[in-house]
Amino acid sequence: MVSVFISCALLSCKVNKQKNAGEPTTTYTYKKPNIVLLFVDDYGWSDIGYRNSTFNTPNLNQFKKESLDFTRAYIPTPTCSPSRVSLLTGKESARLEMSRHVPEEELFINEKYNLWPTDPVQRPSINYLPLEEVTYAEELKKHGYYNYFIGKWHVGHVGRYPIDQGFDAEFGTTDNGHPKSYYFPFFKSGDPRNFMKDYKEGDYLTDVLTDGAVDFIENYDKTAPFMLSFWYYSVHGPSVGRKDLLKKYQDAGLEGKYAHHAAMVEAMDASVGRVRKAIKEKGIEDNTVIIVLSDQGGAYTNAPLSGGKKGGNTLGEGGARVPLLISYPGVTKSNTETDIPVQSIDIYPTLVELASGKKYQNDAIQGVSLLPLLKGNKIAKRNLYFLRSYEDQYAAVISGDWKLIKYHSGKFQLFNVTEDISEQHDLIGTGLKIEATLKEDIRNWERDFVPAYK
Repeated sequence: MVSVFISCALLSCKVNKQKNAGEPTTTYTYKKPNIVLLFVDDYGWSDIGYRNSTFNTPNLNQFKKESLDFTRAYIPTPTCSPSRVSLLTGKESARLEMSRHVPEEELFINEKYNLWPTDPVQRPSINYLPLEEVTYAEELKKHGYYNYFIGKWHVGHVGRYPIDQGFDAEFGTTDNGHPKSYYFPFFKSGDPRNFMKDYKEGDYLTDVLTDGAVDFIENYDKTAPFMLSFWYYSVHGPSVGRKDLLKKYQDAGLEGKYAHHAAMVEAMDASVGRVRKAIKEKGIEDNTVIIVLSDQGGAYTNAPLSGGKKGGNTLGEGGARVPLLISYPGVTKSNTETDIPVQSIDIYPTLVELASGKKYQNDAIQGVSLLPLLKGNKIAKRNLYFLRSYEDQYAAVISGDWKLIKYHSGKFQLFNVTEDISEQHDLIGTGLKIEATLKEDIRNWERDFVPAYK
């Protein structure tokens, strides 16, 4: 019998008789939920209908009403590949020597590191997730889960694919960080599985991958619980909106690539709706956890947040803060929010606890379980750390309401991101005690992870 820390709504019960006293006792058996992780690419915190009426996202708007919305969720290294490594391992990607994206060029397939021409310190960044790292799929497999992966991988080439890291099967995985076009033939190169060979002109990539997700759910016939990891290529560029949606946004006054972007967001939202519909029709809605998360901020405006995927301010709220919504039937209270700062590294221990029904302790990871928050409780206060290695801005720390950003040139910025969500009022040098505290904290953190690069 496992220790009980999950709502009784998710426990199957059996009444037994005590041998001596004759008093009935109840034995609880943990009912493992299915888990669906919808991981969207370059989906900005503001690119969602209930925050920005520019976007039509009825399915995500409805999902918010049924879930817990983490309004201050962050990515430790808001960049394609590092964000995936952190999600997979529960570790800050900086500690795994990955501070940039994995290059797609063939010359890097057998190289361990790459350098970035404009990186002021020429920090080497690893070109793959080492196979010895334990992914959440490998952990869930220990607890009897079947792991299915769909979509963008971008943490290693062939031989370092999902099926090499604990996933039982994969669909749509390529060497690419993004497609050539979201319309067929999709990828210019780097499709060694040739999984697109059966598609035709006019097929849209987001829909093709969603077909795969729906098919998996509808036809799943194993007794084991499953975890479906659906990692979208969308809404990463190139911005190519689905044609039937694009005209609506152009008629509404959006121009150029931003109109395409809005159409891509709506197509992604429709995908979320289709996946949820399949779960409901399968009859497993009441025992399926659904997580929606983005890998970094958007490439366009992220107002009211400052910064974004590009432009030298990726550690601004617009680049590092992302949508995160979780629904755990019988546990999460519908239509609720938490402003407690969390990071994507926290998904890993949360998944393991969902799979095991037990508290999870692993000193090798930096993430902490979000189960207490899902249950309406608290988690211990802590600092959140960030690192990238492309430009002058490279590191940051968040402590409660406060955020300190560090630059190679010696510059610092300090913001109260609760009172100043747009980061317009730099409080560095104004005599606040928190400035000295966070400067010391980030200095100690860098000393801690830098040996990984030696």
